[in-house]
Amino acid sequence: MARTLPPVQAIRAEIDALFTEGRDLVEVIEDVARLGARLIIQTAVEAEVDAFLGRARYQRAATTSADGSDEESTVRPGYRNGHCPTTVKTTSGPITIARPKLRGTTEKFASRLFGAGVTRTHALETLVIASFVRGLSVRDVEGTLADALSPEAALSKSTVSTICQAIVAEYDTWCRRDLSNVELDYLFLDASHFTMHDGSRAEPVLAAWGITTAGKPVFVGLAAAGSESTDAWHDFLTDLTARGLRPPLLIISDGAPGLISAAEQVFSPSLRQRCLVHRARNVLAKVSAGDPAGVKAAYWQIFDLSELGEDVKPGQHLVDWVQRRIDAFADTWGSRYPAAVKCLLTDRQSLTPYLRFPIEHHKRVRHSNFIERTFGETRRRVKVIGRFPGETSCVSLVWAVLDRASRGWRGFTMTGTGLRILQDLRRALLHPPAQLHPTDDSALAPATQAA
Repeated sequence: MARTLPPVQAIRAEIDALFTEGRDLVEVIEDVARLGARLIIQTAVEAEVDAFLGRARYQRAATTSADGSDEESTVRPGYRNGHCPTTVKTTSGPITIARPKLRGTTEKFASRLFGAGVTRTHALETLVIASFVRGLSVRDVEGTLADALSPEAALSKSTVSTICQAIVAEYDTWCRRDLSNVELDYLFLDASHFTMHDGSRAEPVLAAWGITTAGKPVFVGLAAAGSESTDAWHDFLTDLTARGLRPPLLIISDGAPGLISAAEQVFSPSLRQRCLVHRARNVLAKVSAGDPAGVKAAYWQIFDLSELGEDVKPGQHLVDWVQRRIDAFADTWGSRYPAAVKCLLTDRQSLTPYLRFPIEHHKRVRHSNFIERTFGETRRRVKVIGRFPGETSCVSLVWAVLDRASRGWRGFTMTGTGLRILQDLRRALLHPPAQLHPTDDSALAPATQAA
């Protein structure tokens, strides 16, 4: 019969197995977070039992001196007697740990993590968050425990504070780094709202990430803001350019007016793509409950290129073809849902710039949902706490989550044909040829005077 692994070793084996299944890191991040939280709590509880009994698991209660005689044991009487399942609330959702059972002790064991009954504590909650944002690899979890478990094996507020301060310092260094070596083909912009102050409304955290000219994903910028106004986005983007970020070929975003205005001011040479997913939601919000499936299908049919065959090539002709399909959609649904059609036609030119880019990139650059799932998971985790203790804690912890998650983001395939298309767009948008024969009067004046 195979020997049952101790709970801590069993959890470590589960974590190791996740990384041998060949799944993408983004897909397993939820499982990693849950197992990492279990490992943190399970290890801490086992350490408390060791301290309570005065000996480690499988260690004898008595020791033998150098001359072979038994020395009097200084450990507490009692022994481990298996485990019982106990549910704990964490930022990764409810998890089940194996709570040690003790027999033969002269006093009752009560965990300083949980007290006599298992409850959620602020210190434990913060530790789990800190562990998650540090990556939740086995090494990071062990590093967190080394920081958190003092010689007294207790979780103090100062220890948790130290962990979070390290994250803040890491974020401060990251948001001041030089960006002059980052050259982007695609820049994604988005914001997510979090409650940072007691009694206040949720406030946005602005985010920027992109795909480099080598097809690699890169997390570019993150900052808290009071609103999604033009000024807020302009300050955010100007900070990126001040640190050396150059205009991308294409900016992908939702339809937030402040974002659009700021992006067009700061990155005027770049093309702008409006997220098709967000626009679909806007359109369907103006459709009655009986028709959303039909309108939704008709909407996505506008951008379906399958009937053009496999040899379709990107360019202005493709943009014109889809624009004609937008007109056809308007003719079909305009009389029944004029508000929905008006929504579609507003800023319609921003729905098709992606069609000028390599075909293999279309499904990734026609929406800004590249990071929304990660943002969503971040919001769900902090919902357990209710709110962050302040702006600094919010932005640094959100950054740490996204920074770790970004290491599992997939890049873009770069084919020879695609690279040529991107290079042509780069020359046309960012490096247009200088005018060889100026025709304005001021340019001709010196020659006229000389004559």
